[in-house]
Amino acid sequence: MMISLFSSLRRRRAGFKGWSVTLSLLLLMLPLLAGCAPGSNGSQQVSADGKLTLNIADTLSNPVFRIAKTKGFFDKQGIDANIITFATPAEGINSLFIKQSDVAFGADYPVLNAVSKGEYSIIASTGTGTDANAAQWKLFARSDITEPSQLKGKKVSFLRGTFLPYLWELYLTENGLAATDVEQIGQGGFDEAYVALQKGDIDAAWVTNAAMLSKFEKLDGVHELSDMSKTSLRLASGMVAPNELLQNHPEAVKGLLTAINEAQQFIDENPEETADILYKEVKQPRESTLEDLKTNAWELGFTLAAYESLEKQKEYMVRTGVIKADFKLDDKLNLTALEQALPDSVTYKKQ
Repeated sequence: MMISLFSSLRRRRAGFKGWSVTLSLLLLMLPLLAGCAPGSNGSQQVSADGKLTLNIADTLSNPVFRIAKTKGFFDKQGIDANIITFATPAEGINSLFIKQSDVAFGADYPVLNAVSKGEYSIIASTGTGTDANAAQWKLFARSDITEPSQLKGKKVSFLRGTFLPYLWELYLTENGLAATDVEQIGQGGFDEAYVALQKGDIDAAWVTNAAMLSKFEKLDGVHELSDMSKTSLRLASGMVAPNELLQNHPEAVKGLLTAINEAQQFIDENPEETADILYKEVKQPRESTLEDLKTNAWELGFTLAAYESLEKQKEYMVRTGVIKADFKLDDKLNLTALEQALPDSVTYKKQ
């Protein structure tokens, strides 16, 4: 666009009137061109009414942010929230790097990957995994694979940027195999894994979320081989944000966490309305939401268990080269806003 405008300027330079008209057009276009610049997302801007705009990375099945927005909890805290939906939490965390989002959540693995790469901090844990939660991560395999040993030499799915390579290593080693005994195929989301398993391009995949589990359960020639509760891994997750946001808008981060906590309380007390809202906004089946709510409730805070989960995951990521340079985990924790918003929820003290 810019090139064609300057070409027009050259063609018209013989006539001052033409030059004037085209120059005026160029000046009018400059704000538009600037608005289209890469990474320009309009977030972290304070509006005339004093609200801070924040882009929040989300997934279809997570109700917390949508409830906080729909029920006005973000508004009450002076936050104008834009919710951006991704296929996985890991994709949402990756969007921080290109300034597409300002806040993201995910399992320990992508959270640690983010803070290892630059000026980002962990601001809260959303809860540590229970046996019931772990049981909702199910391993689907082709029907001829009836025991773990038969996975040897097979192609298995992992979602890029997620903790699944770690889960595969634990599952395989705990069942007498090595991670190198399978070929791990990176994919972008559960839908891609579904198609690959259906076509025979892969032999096994880990899956969660009630709606997705229902799809995989109906696949011909596929059955549930195991679930994560039969391994030693209990999944923890957390929230991550750029240090710039924490430094420039500490009260907003406190308000963000307050609003999320209020949203979770609403969800606990109103599961049916929560399911209605998710169906209306993202077409998430009501029965899937209600099923997920039984095991996937958030509990904002930061405990020793949350710290130990992160530390254990970090050790694996450093050992396997996912994290190139080791770091002290405490240096990547910024719990100030959480301590102010929900003081009783922070029981771990930085060393």
